[in-house]
Amino acid sequence: MAENLLRLRGVSKTFGPVRALDNVSLDLNAGEVLALLGDNGAGKSTLVKILAGVHAPDAGSIMFRNVPVTIASPAAARALGIATVYQDLALCDNLDVVANLFLGREQARVLLSEEAMERQAWTLLRQLSAKIPSVRIPVASLSGGQRQTVAIARSLVGEPAVVILDEPTAALGVAQTAEVLGLIRRLRDRGHGVLLITHNMSDMQQVADRAVVLRLGRNNGVFDVARTTHEQIVAAITGATTEPATVRTATAPRATATEE
Repeated sequence: MAENLLRLRGVSKTFGPVRALDNVSLDLNAGEVLALLGDNGAGKSTLVKILAGVHAPDAGSIMFRNVPVTIASPAAARALGIATVYQDLALCDNLDVVANLFLGREQARVLLSEEAMERQAWTLLRQLSAKIPSVRIPVASLSGGQRQTVAIARSLVGEPAVVILDEPTAALGVAQTAEVLGLIRRLRDRGHGVLLITHNMSDMQQVADRAVVLRLGRNNGVFDVARTTHEQIVAAITGATTEPATVRTATAPRATATEE
């Protein structure tokens, strides 16, 4: 059985008259990619911000590695072992790769330890088999896929157990998307639990082990991706069906396609 990293039960959140989340539950295991799916307004962003420590839930419980936790701030989420890569990436274009990786977490005694940070930057990028020509070039000169790689590598500083990726391929071309999907597979292979928020069904089917569908702030199905058709998942997203789906609480690693 894979280790359960994250367990949410009955999580709800209201903003004024709007009930963004209503009794939502999910499980994320080590070595698993869990896709979080749903139309705009389904509650995905609110759920991500609760896990990232931006919002506090109004009700429900969160367990991290089977221990009840309260995620009071983004710093608390990072300290716990939950890293979030938002769609805007929040990179500083004028700084090089090393500076972006360690921004706010610089290694120093009296002076900044540039050599130590550069070594760790290369270590992180090699672990991801990243295609970055140099860690000393400005991020502004990198392609979209390379920028996404830097953002993902930055999330691994501190060795989080859970990595949340918010629409990581939304603005990328075909080749860059393939590069990022390869990174997601490598995160899973290294034992991370990956929560993938996406509207791209092809991406989901290529890398996700399971998929959780939210609709109007509520759970509307948990799917074993390998055993579910595209049409069944779309039906849950659009509300054409509310049939219960097969739930798999632990996953074996998916076979990884050979990459060019």
